[in-house]
Amino acid sequence: MIHRLLFVTGLSGAGLSSALKALEDIGYDAIDNLPLPLLETLVAQGDMLRRNMAVGIDTRTRGFDAQAVIDQCHALGENGGVDPHIMFLTCSDDVLTRRFTETRRRHPLAQDRPVSDGIAMERQILAPLADHADLTIDTSDLNIHELRRTMEGHFAVDDDQRLQVFVTSFSFKRGLPRDADLVFDVRFLRNPHYDPALQPLTGRDQAVGEAIMADPGFADFEQRLLDLLRPLLPRYEAEGKRYLTIAIGCTGGRHRSVFLSERLAMALSDDHIQLQVRHRDLPAD
Repeated sequence: MIHRLLFVTGLSGAGLSSALKALEDIGYDAIDNLPLPLLETLVAQGDMLRRNMAVGIDTRTRGFDAQAVIDQCHALGENGGVDPHIMFLTCSDDVLTRRFTETRRRHPLAQDRPVSDGIAMERQILAPLADHADLTIDTSDLNIHELRRTMEGHFAVDDDQRLQVFVTSFSFKRGLPRDADLVFDVRFLRNPHYDPALQPLTGRDQAVGEAIMADPGFADFEQRLLDLLRPLLPRYEAEGKRYLTIAIGCTGGRHRSVFLSERLAMALSDDHIQLQVRHRDLPAD
């Protein structure tokens, strides 16, 4: 049996430690900040061949060299016995800056300079790894629970290999969700925002739902969307995809996208798919 070896790398502050902890929780042996020579020793001893492992390697690692990580990953894949992958965690500059400011941590490459300088320098150093990554995850809009679900969706090692589907509502004003696989724009539907009675409500409220369904184009669009997705999902699963994000967007991410996301999740759940709903731009309860 060939086991998986994950090189977990990326920008400082993007959630590397949290990702490693999540992988450990789902069955991986996780090692942080492991020097490459020691990795070679573990592989030579055969330890890597007996279990799934996640190895954290970043700019803190002694003698860190991005190209050396890439070369090691390729060499392990050619030698057989393990299935190596590079996972790269990234994040927007403003979110990274805020995280370092709020936690009062120093950026490892900005001990005597502004955090922004350290972020820019690290992006340059890690660019080869970002280009060669098998999977890139942007954590700008993810909390720790959502990051864990992402790890489970991509790297679960249990016997349940069903496709995990996440339906996400969002506001186009704040940009597309970075992890979206399929994006649908529902701004053509009548906007409850312009009804004073509905404006303070959300797509979870019955009155808002009734107003959206009253749009002459809603029923046909919803049915066509379901007709598109139902045959697609098993095809994604058959191709080995374990994690799929369907993003539904409207102007404010409060009414139309929320309502349709809830409806879509309910309809697809009838098909025995593992499914979760997230409303990115709706305030938490």
